[in-house]
Amino acid sequence: MNPPPMTPPPMTPPTASPPTATRPGLSVLPTPAAQPRVRFRDLFAAEWIKLWSLPSTLGLLGIGTLLLIGLAVQSSLDTYQNWPDFGPQQRSHYDPMSEALSGAGVSLLMIGTGSVGALAIVGEYASGLIRTTLTAVPGRHPVVAAKVAVLAAVMLAVGTVVSLGTFGVSQAILSGRGIGLGVGDPGVARVLLANALLAPVSALVGLGIGALLRHTAGAVVTACGVLVVLPGFFKPSVHQWANDVYNLFPFYDWRSCLSMLHPRESEALPTVADSWLAFTLWPVLAVAVTVIVVRRRDV
Repeated sequence: MNPPPMTPPPMTPPTASPPTATRPGLSVLPTPAAQPRVRFRDLFAAEWIKLWSLPSTLGLLGIGTLLLIGLAVQSSLDTYQNWPDFGPQQRSHYDPMSEALSGAGVSLLMIGTGSVGALAIVGEYASGLIRTTLTAVPGRHPVVAAKVAVLAAVMLAVGTVVSLGTFGVSQAILSGRGIGLGVGDPGVARVLLANALLAPVSALVGLGIGALLRHTAGAVVTACGVLVVLPGFFKPSVHQWANDVYNLFPFYDWRSCLSMLHPRESEALPTVADSWLAFTLWPVLAVAVTVIVVRRRDV
């Protein structure tokens, strides 16, 4: 007889493992979600608040703008009253754009905006706010980029208001003598653009100096010296190398070239192209210095 065939044992469904017992009073903590990336617009908004929270910002920019427009009105009224006494040679060399922004007015503009630029970063280091900022945003490049963007945008707006405001009031007064200019006249747009760019250029230079020195008084004094005092003493020299050095300063370029409807041509004086190059290089180098210093130095 053959043995009966063997049958496999019945399959039983797997049973679920019992839940892990937890100790009474303890709860399972959820896994923390990944932190969202910081958006540039949020950094921009934060830097915007920081800039306008400085007591010096509104005072220097607001009062300074009104002061510059007032100086343009006073200078234009003086010329309007004295115009009948101008001789033929004096009238032939007269430049109506000189009433909009004089050398003294530009000095005040560059000192004020350069000081605001320096205080925008020095004040953050002095108050310790920079530690909070870099703790919240460890990446330092976006913080610097947002600060530069806010400062450049605000100062460009201020410079535009000053440029157009002083031009408008001065030429309206001078038009009573028939010597006023319009925006479409030759050379006017270039001068207006140069006048407007003085504010952001000065502010970014001040930012770089402030990041380098981290001292309120030292940064403001140095910014004023580099922007206005030092180039204010320069005059054309017989040494071309000295003239080339002078041509590197924005204030000297503005005074000797960009502020004039018809710039004088001379090897000792900057050209329009050289002047625009200096206007470009100074803020670019200042921003580069700011990035390097903020990245490498501890707070």
